[in-house]
Amino acid sequence: MSVPQFAPFPDVKVRKDVLPAEWTAYLDTWTSLAELYLRLKDTQFRDFVTEDSSSLTAFLISFFHELASDDGIAAQALLLRKKCFFLLHRIFSGEDVPSSLLSLSFLSDACRVFAKSAQFRVLFEGLWKQKTAAIEKSLQPAKDSLIKNLDSKRPEEAEITLNKIVPLLRLSPDAATYMLTGSDFLDSLCNAYPKVSSSFQAKLATMAYLGLVSLLEGEKPNFSLLSDHLYSLKANGEQQMKNGQQSLIADIVTNSPLLYKIRDKATIPETTRVRNFAASLSSFQQSSVARPKRLVRRKVDRGKGKATDNEYGHGAFGEIHVHRMSMISQIQDLFPDLGSAFVAKLLHEYNDNIEEVTAHLLDDSLPSHLANADRSEQLPDPSATKPHLTPRPTPPAIERRNIFDNDEFDRLAVDTSRLHIGRKNADSTADTILSDRKAAPSKSAILSALAAFDSDDDERDDTYDVEDVGGTVDLAAPGPEEADADLKDKNEEALFRAYNSTPDLFARDAETRRGKTRTALKSETGMTDEAIEGWGLMIGRDPKRLRRLEAKFSAFSGQQTQLTSTSWRSIPAGADAEGTETDEEGHGHRGGRGGGRGRGRGRGRGGGGGRGGGNVAGPSDEKGTQVSRQRKEANKGSRANHNRRDQRARKMARGGLPG
Repeated sequence: MSVPQFAPFPDVKVRKDVLPAEWTAYLDTWTSLAELYLRLKDTQFRDFVTEDSSSLTAFLISFFHELASDDGIAAQALLLRKKCFFLLHRIFSGEDVPSSLLSLSFLSDACRVFAKSAQFRVLFEGLWKQKTAAIEKSLQPAKDSLIKNLDSKRPEEAEITLNKIVPLLRLSPDAATYMLTGSDFLDSLCNAYPKVSSSFQAKLATMAYLGLVSLLEGEKPNFSLLSDHLYSLKANGEQQMKNGQQSLIADIVTNSPLLYKIRDKATIPETTRVRNFAASLSSFQQSSVARPKRLVRRKVDRGKGKATDNEYGHGAFGEIHVHRMSMISQIQDLFPDLGSAFVAKLLHEYNDNIEEVTAHLLDDSLPSHLANADRSEQLPDPSATKPHLTPRPTPPAIERRNIFDNDEFDRLAVDTSRLHIGRKNADSTADTILSDRKAAPSKSAILSALAAFDSDDDERDDTYDVEDVGGTVDLAAPGPEEADADLKDKNEEALFRAYNSTPDLFARDAETRRGKTRTALKSETGMTDEAIEGWGLMIGRDPKRLRRLEAKFSAFSGQQTQLTSTSWRSIPAGADAEGTETDEEGHGHRGGRGGGRGRGRGRGRGGGGGRGGGNVAGPSDEKGTQVSRQRKEANKGSRANHNRRDQRARKMARGGLPG
């Protein structure tokens, strides 16, 4: 029988030009053809596989290469990927395996596609046992190339080969063990580690970790080779740390669970050397080389999920749904001699239509496969309900610990003479304790302490310490900006005063420049002739600036500004303006703390009386005395002085005394 040939799987450039409908047809064709090859007999199938130039081999190589390099194909070719796995399983399970399917490139692509497949892992283990020599022959050139490139001046050139071989090492511990057989490859990894970038360092550490862990796998772990490699890594790491370089062993120990795996696997007595090496490698852990771990969002069990068959009684009758069992009961009410399994077959035949099933039973027009079936067949009994809780081991009892663990009392090593029940001295009283002077300080100690104390030493006043002030105290010298501003103000003041006194000093002729006045001005300001003349020229052109300088340097004459009084004062009718001004200047009119102390009641900020004003009892010929008397009499009507005078006259009249 002639079987159609496989067409190779196209690459990305060709797939871009294919229409979606055509591409779907191509995938269906490859799937149908793969299923056809799977149905062939072993002899026919072997004829299509033995030759390396067969269309099936070329298709598998091209398909797995494109599938490993482009993740977008996997969603479209799920069924074809499954059929190709069956084809590969049939080829690897046979005796004659094409050499092209044992090459490193194809095995790497297949391991990348089925990286998480446990079935492919088992299949590859069987292939390794069967074709060990052929696979090692394909791995040897890659191993030699890696050693050569890693030992060269440009170890980055080994990255392409490393990316190709790592998927194979992840899936096959046998391949990883082969790569780590001998010390040359591991030494090359250690030597190249300090020379490459951080991303490539992570790949080298992964490569070494996979090789070391592979020695722990299998029925007979190779602990002797593992201990030799650990010793080599430790010696290399110590040497690189002395030279100030990064070490491969520090990266492996810090960023991988190698030590934990060795501790869990090395449990037999013969592995003592390996355990000791692993314990000594823990000193290489460094937080500086730790890479951030990938955050994995763990699913929280919220008690939700898909409904099980046994939920809500739907699985009470095994595989039969409760609604199907209800329909079976309705038919059995009409035909009690029929078994439940036979009725279930009838319902399945007529799409759960009870009326149609009843009509065919009454007419006896059932199909031949149902007419000849056992009509008393019953459904199997429902299985017992299984517990939905996963059994868990009983947690260990919590041990109580405190700071007194393992002390002499805990170890029962304390002297019995030190043990007592209750109070140590039960017979002692307060009087006996106070009278016992063994623990009291001696008189000499008290006297020496008093002698060391200096009573004349005054306490230092720290009121104005910087630390105790409730704010920030600026003790620093003025900055460069403030110093420049002060110098500029001084220069402008000197120039302005010279400009006001002698404007000709800013002339631009040679005689003025050689003059003593110009020389003194230059020494005072530190400016050159050109700068001084330019300043005078700019001042002459800018009247506003000249006015600002006048307001700044000419307004203040060294005297304090006199503040004139703003309070209201009563001016007597006979006093002239000059006398009033003289009085104001000579005697003052503020109440309170003023001149002579009279007994008047006036205390305000106004005129005379009370604690202010002039001297009323002064010489009568002085003008100030007259003015003060007039002010006193002017306010008597409002200050109730006349009321006192009238009341005194009334009191004297009642007493019969002359008034």
